[in-house]
Amino acid sequence: MDPILLGKGITDDIPVTLLPRLGNRHGLVAGATGTGKTVTLMTLAEGFSRIGVPVFLADVKGDVSGLAVPGAGTDALLQRATDLGVTDYAPAASPTVFWDLYGKLGHPVRTTVSEMGPTLLARILELNDTQAGVLDIVFKLADDRGLLLLDLDDLRALLGLVAEERKDISTEYGLVSAQTVAAIQRSLLRLSQDGGEAFFGEPALELADLMRVNHDGRGVIGILAADQLVLKPRLYSTFLLWLLSELFETLPEVGDLEKPKLVFIFDEAHLLFDDAPPALAQRIEQVVRLIRSKGVGVYFCSQFPDDVPANILGQLGNRVQHALRAFTPRDQKAVKVAAETFVPNPKLDVAATLAKLGTGEALVSTLQDKGIPSPVQQTQIAPPRCRMGAITAAERAQVRAGSPVGTRYDTAINRESAAELLAQRAQKTVEQTDAPKARTRQQDEAQEGGFGQSIKDAIFGTKRRQGMIETMAKQTTRTVGTKLGNQIVRGLLGGIFGGKR
Repeated sequence: MDPILLGKGITDDIPVTLLPRLGNRHGLVAGATGTGKTVTLMTLAEGFSRIGVPVFLADVKGDVSGLAVPGAGTDALLQRATDLGVTDYAPAASPTVFWDLYGKLGHPVRTTVSEMGPTLLARILELNDTQAGVLDIVFKLADDRGLLLLDLDDLRALLGLVAEERKDISTEYGLVSAQTVAAIQRSLLRLSQDGGEAFFGEPALELADLMRVNHDGRGVIGILAADQLVLKPRLYSTFLLWLLSELFETLPEVGDLEKPKLVFIFDEAHLLFDDAPPALAQRIEQVVRLIRSKGVGVYFCSQFPDDVPANILGQLGNRVQHALRAFTPRDQKAVKVAAETFVPNPKLDVAATLAKLGTGEALVSTLQDKGIPSPVQQTQIAPPRCRMGAITAAERAQVRAGSPVGTRYDTAINRESAAELLAQRAQKTVEQTDAPKARTRQQDEAQEGGFGQSIKDAIFGTKRRQGMIETMAKQTTRTVGTKLGNQIVRGLLGGIFGGKR
């Protein structure tokens, strides 16, 4: 298979290419702002797409969307392509599908709370260890009671259940405090306000829709609109990490193929590692190291090479380093680190060249036969065939209208899950509590109204007033009782004192 042309060596005047069969050995594109990283990413994405490899990348600044439309084909670009030896250069668009967590600039991207899992969800919610432990209990409780966790409403409902049954749950699963549950609920509120409500739900994203090949054999490029998402670093990085983890857990082992099954480009890579707890950093390293055998290539993009931890940086075999400006001690250290990570080239002073690279130039080292890194080359990057800039709203709408997956994801589905089931159980409990109790005879009689009731009250009386029968009975009893009582008293007294009858 023809290699992917990245550019042409300035010093040695030879093509600089990336071998497709080694494209799953991962890579790094780094450089200061304004040095041409985005154009390099577009050239790389186009190259993989042309050989039938699907690509997924984030559009942080909005200009990567230009992959969906043909470029301008200016004289300068045509001349540059000619200088680089590109004989078939012509403006062309790539097959593209737009995605957006908020559903505004692309098809909605959703996953369920269960698929996200407690570990990544705790990172999004910025929970401490104690709160993350309670979140683990919530997920375990949902599994034990057969409750689906699909959206944030389900998670809120289950947290409410945990709060109500806190004592029993603490005994069975571990200590749960009301304060911890309240803290998780507040974090959920913040996530909802940041737009996370739309991210959790159904239909959930199917990975097969990220790995599509067009009718002409070109790989479809999935572009995630991230200009607003990147303002929520935790949500942005955790979503991409979740996607990478899903690929790792779902795809089968395939070993080394003639070309990758998917290329995953992670822009603003430093956001993935900032404040990441050790357990999560270890998970990232494991996924990056092992996902190669699943046929997936991961390419990180950031300003400095040391934005990526050293144990992961060592896994990145294909390297494109744009200019670094050594204005500060931090920059000087980054230049030194970048220079030391390349395979030396006797004809090139890497550290000195890094500070002098112009826009559209880079130091490139790729894996060649037997996986051996090539000596670093000062390279003039090949221009992409697409537009190097953002597209209009009308052009985006046209691309979305022709999308093969639009009808599947554009309409949300809300099926019965934890929130609905718990609401039904609560309603049944309320109905049982409010059910009418057995009535007494007095209550039944009190409900009987009208003239008949008045006659009945006059004859038999009420609680507050005596009836005729009761009055006559009392009078008779009183009269009889008085006479009989007097006779008894007199009889007793007469017997004692000897009186006459």
